[in-house]
Amino acid sequence: MESQEKHNIEWKSVWKDEYLVGICAFANAQGGKFFIGIDDNGKIIGVENSKKLLESLPSKIRDAMGIVVDINLVPIYICVSNTKTV
Repeated sequence: MESQEKHNIEWKSVWKDEYLVGICAFANAQGGKFFIGIDDNGKIIGVENSKKLLESLPSKIRDAMGIVVDINLVPIYICVSNTKTV
């Protein structure tokens, strides 16, 4: 995972449809990465209903932009054991 936000890397704690504008900007530039479930400090906080988001996001992008973009949806799973996160 990327260690910090940059001009082509965005961390978002939750998905909002208003982020489609940023995805459109990435598609028109050199590309980029959106990480959903990471706060502004880079802490992984997870995503509620991640399966639903993974299923709906490609069609949201297609419907908003009128094109199909190259998108890779990669869930990151975290294991918590006692007080340790792995």
